Amino acid sequence: MNVKCFKVGYLSTNCYVVSCEETKQAAIIDPGLEIKAEAQPILDYIKQNGLTIKYIINTHGHPDHISGNMIMKQATGASILIHENHSGGANPDKKLSDGAVINIGNYKLVVLHTPGHTKSGISLLGDGLVFTGDTLFAGSIGRTDFPGGSFKELINSIKTKLMPLPDHFKVYPGHEGFSTIGDEKKYNPYLQR
Repeated sequence: MNVKCFKVGYLSTNCYVVSCEETKQAAIIDPGLEIKAEAQPILDYIKQNGLTIKYIINTHGHPDHISGNMIMKQATGASILIHENHSGGANPDKKLSDGAVINIGNYKLVVLHTPGHTKSGISLLGDGLVFTGDTLFAGSIGRTDFPGGSFKELINSIKTKLMPLPDHFKVYPGHEGFSTIGDEKKYNPYLQR
């Protein structure tokens, strides 16, 4: 699976384009575009690589992750996916449940419901990698002071859904830099308690 990251929006959200080399099918994860012009580098990358966007996947419904949904849908015709607990302005075509499988060419992403930052938070588990949205960051965790947030629930999600993954799995968070599960087990201060 190819992974390309674009920093978008006022909070520098990590927007990912994930694609299958063989079939050229792809998905966009968290298009938190602030202005329409931010879509152009993403659309150029898609065109240059001959990709067909099948899905737009939101790891949760905060504006910095969903604000570009309609821009990208209009440009690509892709379906918008978000967890079934989300209510609000993501304009989803389909709601996801824990354990759902999203096929992108020859690859699969498995939905892990990881609430805590929001009730609708998900992580997306692939082959040797996991997209964690605002659940887990490199050396930190998501905020829990928003409506629907819960520190206890977030820590439980991380410890039961993410920390059992193999140490070599790459962590692609919703903001900032990348990590691995092993590094988070060793160095993340929130997971040392």
